[in-house]
Amino acid sequence: MDKLVLYTNKKSPPCRAVKLTARALGIELIEKEMTLIRGDKLMEEFMKVSPQHTIPVLDDSGTIITASHAIMIYLVCKYGQDDSLYPSDLVRRARVHTALHLESGVIFSRLSFLFEPVIYAGKSYFHSDRVEHIRKAYQLLEDSLVDDYVVGNSMTIADFSSISSIASLVGVVPLDEVKFPKIAAWIGRMKELPYYDEANGMGALELADFVLGKKEANAAQYL
Repeated sequence: MDKLVLYTNKKSPPCRAVKLTARALGIELIEKEMTLIRGDKLMEEFMKVSPQHTIPVLDDSGTIITASHAIMIYLVCKYGQDDSLYPSDLVRRARVHTALHLESGVIFSRLSFLFEPVIYAGKSYFHSDRVEHIRKAYQLLEDSLVDDYVVGNSMTIADFSSISSIASLVGVVPLDEVKFPKIAAWIGRMKELPYYDEANGMGALELADFVLGKKEANAAQYL
């Protein structure tokens, strides 16, 4: 198998979800780290393969797949040895899709809603209502975790997608482990993966630290 090219960024939750999937499948990626700064040669190359100009983007010998969920499904269906990460059973697959929509439509969306004013608009605080929306997202995930993993008692791509966002969120909006014991236990199980830190943990911490640092820097401008 030729090495696949992934246009990525270590801090990006969707990119980290793809990396987790690749590691689980034993796929070696050629990673092209994107800063998304216009004008550099890598950005010019990237814009040719990504009409939406968003990451992650997978280049599989000329086949271009965009959007993290689509990339994860593609990787499992093409390179997976079995269907454990993306079940062929229609009921379980539907539940995986439901969890993926919860991650993208609620968890990651609210992460962006909280982080972006600090990162891009120079805000020196987090809106209290947006923080509360994060806690409500925690509750939705807590209620969904009826078993060990997001969908049943075996790991799927829904876990990779969810942990990529949650791991950064808890560094900014701390998780009350008494109120959300299922999430806390699930995070612990995900951290046991031998490739977790490299594929997700370090990048998640970097994003949280970056956002908190940006918030402090923005506040310092008003002193």
